[in-house]
Amino acid sequence: MDLTGKRLVLIGGAGFIGSHIAEQLLAKPVREIVVIDNFCRGKRENLPTDSRLTVIEDDMTDPYFTRKAIEGADGVFLLASLWLGECVADPRGAWETNVLGTYNVVAACEHSQVKRLIYSSSASVYGDAVVVPMTEDHPLNNRTHYGATKIACEQMLRAAHAQHGLDHYLALRYMNVYGPRMDRLGTYVSVIMKALDRILQNEPPVIYGDGSQEYDFVYVEDVARANVLAMEAEATDVALNVGTGVGTTVAALVDEILAVAGSKVRPEFLAHVQSFVARRVGSTELAEKLIGFRAQVPLREGLERTVAWRRACG
Repeated sequence: MDLTGKRLVLIGGAGFIGSHIAEQLLAKPVREIVVIDNFCRGKRENLPTDSRLTVIEDDMTDPYFTRKAIEGADGVFLLASLWLGECVADPRGAWETNVLGTYNVVAACEHSQVKRLIYSSSASVYGDAVVVPMTEDHPLNNRTHYGATKIACEQMLRAAHAQHGLDHYLALRYMNVYGPRMDRLGTYVSVIMKALDRILQNEPPVIYGDGSQEYDFVYVEDVARANVLAMEAEATDVALNVGTGVGTTVAALVDEILAVAGSKVRPEFLAHVQSFVARRVGSTELAEKLIGFRAQVPLREGLERTVAWRRACG
């Protein structure tokens, strides 16, 4: 899709990833960007000021509103969902929001013959890695409500593509996304924010177990760029990994954060607590082949930007 003159809708667009997508889209000659957000996590201050950007406070669980908001759109980015920890706390809400809400968006896209839908999925669909890097045909070993909703929605998109006129869609399976505007105040914040907040208070960051848990940390601006590339691409009816293809252990990550922050404190190792996933690193080959995406921001540079942002937050 050539984005010139297009009307694009971002559902969940005031959040962590969505606000970065909005910024990058505004660098394109788009006609209009409509951000829909219920502001349970998203923030208006995340969004840039631009005459082409409209913000609507509502959510996708209302099918009538969703159909009206999407009408006339050329492309839709669906980012809104309950996160992993929220799904643990509220399983019914997970299915009602993530799955039925997604159905409302899919049905609205079919009704309005939207040219392209980009769905934010997750590497949670894989569960623990059997082999690394994980390609897109890795077994779906998920054991969480969150991952289950993402699998269900990917299958919903595939069925809609085959049977109900959803002609062009892509699902993006994010690895561990980090960067400015990430959640830092909730219960289920990332390991980066938990470690950094303790470091900035001159307290030792906590590592559970021996720190050998390994993840693929991808900077948020790279993830936003993957979304824009996906909207512009021709590929359809496929789920793609969005990551760096590089694994970093929690112990090595905390050492990097300490170095970037200039801290002399040392991490505190506590007894291992059960985590949802202990190893997750994604293959990047298919995303590069189909949408031309390869992550550009190295971990050290991304952490430097993240630490600077966190310090500016006070």
